[in-house]
Amino acid sequence: MRPHVELIDQADYVWHGAELIKGNGRASERRMSVDEEDGSSSLRVDFHTDWNRGPGIHHANTEYFVLEGEMRIGGQTIGNGGYVQAPRGVPMDSIFFKEGTQILHFREYGDAGFDEVDSVNAPRWKDAAYGDITIEDTEARQWDDVPNPGPMPGLMIKYLKVDPITGFYTRLVHAREGWTDHRLAHHPCFEEAYTVQGNMSYNFGDLTKGTYFFRPARVKHGHFVSLEGGATWLLRSDGELSNWYSQNEFVRWGADAVNYGPDGGRMKWSQSSHDLGTVPTWRTEHDLKNLKASVDYQRSMNQPDVDYVQHGTGPDKSLVALGLADEHGHTHDGEHGHSHEAWPDPKTLEHPDERTDEGAHNWGHGRKWEPGMPSPKPIISSLPVRSRSRGRWDGDGM
Repeated sequence: MRPHVELIDQADYVWHGAELIKGNGRASERRMSVDEEDGSSSLRVDFHTDWNRGPGIHHANTEYFVLEGEMRIGGQTIGNGGYVQAPRGVPMDSIFFKEGTQILHFREYGDAGFDEVDSVNAPRWKDAAYGDITIEDTEARQWDDVPNPGPMPGLMIKYLKVDPITGFYTRLVHAREGWTDHRLAHHPCFEEAYTVQGNMSYNFGDLTKGTYFFRPARVKHGHFVSLEGGATWLLRSDGELSNWYSQNEFVRWGADAVNYGPDGGRMKWSQSSHDLGTVPTWRTEHDLKNLKASVDYQRSMNQPDVDYVQHGTGPDKSLVALGLADEHGHTHDGEHGHSHEAWPDPKTLEHPDERTDEGAHNWGHGRKWEPGMPSPKPIISSLPVRSRSRGRWDGDGM
């Protein structure tokens, strides 16, 4: 599995020699996310000299996206926004990168292995290869409206790859300036994105050019506000991105300090995600205005909704919830009497195979979801593995 990376600027990663075997030239890579079990990787690669490699076959489903510079594949040249996808086991023509070129390079379901062949007419891998090499100039394509953009219009998409077997897909997504979603979402699949343009604020930090996240399945995230100029990402997931929304979120945790209380002694402590967003809030007046507008738009469409309340303001929802629940799981309502409605067992929201399949050991393991199946509950997550210069974790949405 890959670790939860949320949120990091790619400039915070160290450089490694690029794992582009059997090529000629010099290149370096920043490893934004790596699966040490199957070799899947998401990389930023910079070419310090002209670089070339002859025809061959990748051991993994492989994608190239040109951020800046020039790539040639066979006799075709692509520049900024150029995209190539090469399925595993399928012969690909020779490639060339001009000195100074910067790309995103992705491998899925395999390692960096590459078998040289004489030409693109070499045999495919038997019983393992499907699909064809595709080459696109994404900047020449028109944006399409996202069918379900959330509570407000303004989310656009360009589909680059949709795998008919695995359901894996890659796309460019653009949020117009002002697009806002005041809710939190989680998905049945992993989701990763590299920001190629613009600015957006959300509960884990600020998405600016060069920032990256890898989010395992079922981790909540949201409270998006697209800022001046909008924002664009190359976004990938290993299945259809169904959205399940949460509101009125809270987290509370605590413990007994053994040797780190006052004067090194014992103490009990407790903290809520509510405490982490206290005034002065990091949300600007602009953000709060847009989040309220998102609620109002949703209501104008006759959709029930709740007010957006920034953490650190209003009642602490975790204390309210604890106060309403007795030791039997019953809730008490001071104004409407006694209610015997117990909080549901979270297992009722599990995927039917969650406790028995090959991913049972991994809470962040995505699974194919279809309408009619239980909508899986979110994972209770704490601090992500990485969150540095551009990241900010405040518990808002956990």
